[in-house]
Amino acid sequence: MNDQQPQFLTVGAIPSQRRIAVRVQAATALEPLPGIVWLGGFKSDMKGTKAAALAEWAQRSGRGFVRFDYSGHGESDGNFSDGTIGRWLEESLAVFDGYCRGAQILVGSSMGGWIALLLARELRRRASSGSASVVGMVLIAPAVDFTEVLMWKKFPAKIKQTIEREGAWTRPSEYDPGGYLVTKNLIVEGRNHLLLDGVIETACPVRILQGVRDADVPWQHAVDLVSRLARDDVVLTLVKDGDHRLSRPEDIAQLIRTIETM
Repeated sequence: MNDQQPQFLTVGAIPSQRRIAVRVQAATALEPLPGIVWLGGFKSDMKGTKAAALAEWAQRSGRGFVRFDYSGHGESDGNFSDGTIGRWLEESLAVFDGYCRGAQILVGSSMGGWIALLLARELRRRASSGSASVVGMVLIAPAVDFTEVLMWKKFPAKIKQTIEREGAWTRPSEYDPGGYLVTKNLIVEGRNHLLLDGVIETACPVRILQGVRDADVPWQHAVDLVSRLARDDVVLTLVKDGDHRLSRPEDIAQLIRTIETM
């Protein structure tokens, strides 16, 4: 399954054009079931534990499954330092339009949870419905507005000054020995996509899985998100001993059960 070769989709106009790596599994079930679209996290890729597990489950259950790498991630073109929320949202929309047909459930992990909500909003804004629609979301430790709320507002003055002066700062990470590059452009451009300052409408059921021991996205952040999803069918599940990744076998089993009930 993980040896499946990606297809490549060209996104953007010159000079910011980039090739996005996409893996597509066609639906095989006789009974029509919603397809799954995987939206990964910041500095993660589509070969990660959760995405690979979902790919295997989707194949067994006959569901369509689409996953991809944002530019600057995994097998896609581009430099990570050029990445912004708007840029990665543009790529997500292009993949959704290019490869999805019929009813779809968006599964967004960390930053992918923010991207999922933005993607659904952009689809709702369109005059035409298109060939695919969002019928549900499963958000895993959704890092909504993370560039502002979880980064900029929490950075001490010294780090903010470094970003302002040098245009970037490398944030240490337990997941990457090289750390994560946080650019000024990522912070500033992210302000065009903030959601937590108003009501968020998805027009579909939303399920949120959140680890209480998450050191990157506090569980209170998920509670705040739920309060903004005031008009939707929303269920928040707190995993008492869960961390940010929620990639243990029992976490993945819960993720799959959650998708199956939608």
